[in-house]
Amino acid sequence: MIEDEDHSHVESEEETVQHIISHEKSAAGILCLLRTRHGSQASHLPLTKDVLGIVATLGKVDDDNLSRILSEYLGIETMLAVVCKTYDGVKALETYEKDGSIIKSSGLHGLGTSIGRHLDERFLVICLENLRPYVGELVADDPQRKLDLLKPKLPSGESPPGFLGFAVNMIIIDSANLFCLTANGHGLRETLFYNLFSRLQVYRTRADMLQAFPCITDGAISLDGGMVKTRGMFSLGNREQLDVKFPKSQGTSNLPANYVDTEKQIKELKWEKERMMEDMQREQALLNNAKQHFEIKKQEVLKFMALSASYATQHHVQAARMTPR
Repeated sequence: MIEDEDHSHVESEEETVQHIISHEKSAAGILCLLRTRHGSQASHLPLTKDVLGIVATLGKVDDDNLSRILSEYLGIETMLAVVCKTYDGVKALETYEKDGSIIKSSGLHGLGTSIGRHLDERFLVICLENLRPYVGELVADDPQRKLDLLKPKLPSGESPPGFLGFAVNMIIIDSANLFCLTANGHGLRETLFYNLFSRLQVYRTRADMLQAFPCITDGAISLDGGMVKTRGMFSLGNREQLDVKFPKSQGTSNLPANYVDTEKQIKELKWEKERMMEDMQREQALLNNAKQHFEIKKQEVLKFMALSASYATQHHVQAARMTPR
């Protein structure tokens, strides 16, 4: 029974990846095709080692309707966005000539050409270290590190009927991506998904959402297709059926209860080691710079002393010549 559940879980993720690959002219399609063909080896290439993944592959949800409406809310460009940890990773994806034109033989463009795919359109890249993270509290003892957001209240002081939660907290994130992805120790929920969804509210029905309109500040969606982008901006008309959606989670994991805590401790130790290495490299660079500055000053002093000695010698010779015998 466990094997069947795991198999369906993998199929759900594979379906999302295959839909991404079907977007042949997209950066996301090229990266997913590379990882499908070469597995974990693709993550060690200089070009891709800083790429965390594609937005659509970095979260899961419990409900098919929620998956569809969240994907529609973000739109296909954002769902196919490439997510990098640092700005160095962003720079590696595309290089330029002196006149600003793209060098097609390098970066992601060159990679695409090498596997028979040409990247001609614009593509979105999200850099985690440049995002402004959520700075509030987290829900205590929550293994998914959900954000402790204040629930909406109607003018009467009551919670709006049909309110299911905040979209940012309804995304299920792999434990490896919950913490220590940035230099400040933040994970995907505080960075990527908070910037994508902010305090987007989720309701059961459109009627519930509209009834709660007075307490909607950063937009809202409903499982039956209702959508308020921001307060005062409604999205009407037929629903857009995107082929790229968040995979559906297959329930709770059968891992031991202390697995997540142990994994967190290991990742924190690795993160601290990386920070220490960065500090050591920074201190070494300062030391090298100080040595170089000292050597320059030393040469200047030696040159000055040599010139002074030469001047003193010349002055002594001239004085000797002028002295009457």
